Amino acid sequence: MSSNIRKTAGTALCIAIGIALPLAFHSIPNAGRVFLPMHIPVLLCGLAFGFPYGLACGIVTPLLSSLITGMPPAAMLPAMLCELAVYGLAASLLMRFVRVKNPYAKLYIALAGAMLSGRVVLGLVNALLFQVGHYTLQAWLAASFVTALPGIAIQAVLIPAIVFGLRKAKLIEANA
Repeated sequence: MSSNIRKTAGTALCIAIGIALPLAFHSIPNAGRVFLPMHIPVLLCGLAFGFPYGLACGIVTPLLSSLITGMPPAAMLPAMLCELAVYGLAASLLMRFVRVKNPYAKLYIALAGAMLSGRVVLGLVNALLFQVGHYTLQAWLAASFVTALPGIAIQAVLIPAIVFGLRKAKLIEANA
């Protein structure tokens, strides 16, 4: 199968997972904000399939999910769309341009950089565009790091394991 077809199919699967996975978590109050289930497939897509697939996944996933399931709600959609687009874009670009020999270090640098970039963009768009005058540094820190700590931990453990498992199975290339 051609590399582009495989990447497109993988991206479509990540989008589908990004729509379905949050449904399981949203039956528990506030679980979406704690466990960040939609973030996992977007970050995975960027790391595994590269640019422009990660960016597309980051844009399409929250948009389709909101239209199909109502999650994220319309009020949260613009900021979350920006955040997830940056996750997919940053993960793919960092995987391409970070130059370290150790593949584990490269993956973790790309993952951490993408996670941080997306959270910074979320804070900036909320503070400057969507919640002007109502969004504080404390609110950003609490939402992006304190409340989300379990989700961050899950991402740090689960995503590298999936990426290396897919590489070992030769389902994705080592250099997306």
